[in-house]
Amino acid sequence: MSAPHLVVASLSPGTNPFELAVACEVFGLVRPELERRWYDFLVAGTSAEPVSLAGGMTATPGAGIEAFDRADTIVVPNADTTRRPACPPELTDALRRADARGARIISYCSGAFALAEAGLLDGRPATTHWYYAERLMRGWPTIDLRPDVLYVEDGNILTSAGTAAAIDVSLHVVRQDHGAEIANLVARRMVVPPHRDGGQAQYIARPVVDAPPSDHDFATTLDWILANLAEPLTVEDMARTALMSPRTFARRFLADVGETPLQWLIRQRVHHAQELLETTDLGLDRIATECGFGSAATLRQHFQRAAATTPSAYRRTFRRSSQPA
Repeated sequence: MSAPHLVVASLSPGTNPFELAVACEVFGLVRPELERRWYDFLVAGTSAEPVSLAGGMTATPGAGIEAFDRADTIVVPNADTTRRPACPPELTDALRRADARGARIISYCSGAFALAEAGLLDGRPATTHWYYAERLMRGWPTIDLRPDVLYVEDGNILTSAGTAAAIDVSLHVVRQDHGAEIANLVARRMVVPPHRDGGQAQYIARPVVDAPPSDHDFATTLDWILANLAEPLTVEDMARTALMSPRTFARRFLADVGETPLQWLIRQRVHHAQELLETTDLGLDRIATECGFGSAATLRQHFQRAAATTPSAYRRTFRRSSQPA
């Protein structure tokens, strides 16, 4: 990112303080340790008056409605699902204008209702917290609602599920803007897993997927997989290490991690490829071998699917040696 990127979080009556704080933490916290220009961040409202938040608190916005018209990214923390309209009409108009000029718009949790009222989700895939999914579907049946995932990205619109998923989608945006290494550093400072795929299920038994489950044998298996990414691993290999049958292992893995063993393995390999592309000069064939993909063609296929870009384009964008202005 060659210049500061303005992120504006909306503040309206009933805003959830936690989800507002997620936007402040990820995009608004000063991060001198990253040695790069970070986001410009504002909390904006439809007026300069103090706003009553959920939980009995009040907050005064730092900017007015005009901030939305110059924002590169707008975050809508949540909306009032019990009323129509779910947010002030001025905000609805601002969201429409922002979408028309191509600004990135992110909703956390029930913030999807604000985007729906603005017409930004018509005919598009989107998600919200599972608790609100049926209500959103009834109100806006043209939305391609995906109520069982953490977040959905469709062009300039990103929607996410509940509280923890707000962190996931925000780190996803940081990864898009700054690369995997920087996103991992931000996650480490927040003491959260560095990455959960948007397609992961919302309601799994253990939602923190990058931390091994409590069972020692299973934790050892995950560590073993990560240490052997270059090998042609199969579910049978993983199950043998865990001292389980393949069927039991696959069922247990899905319950603990929220995705199948092979899905998780591919994701870890893509993450490793991102790190190597950012921090080394290795060729694609060598990176494919180091990550267990076997060939550059297979690497490109999985990388494109996971990162929506090619390995070469990713390297040009996020190569560590090229420091941002």
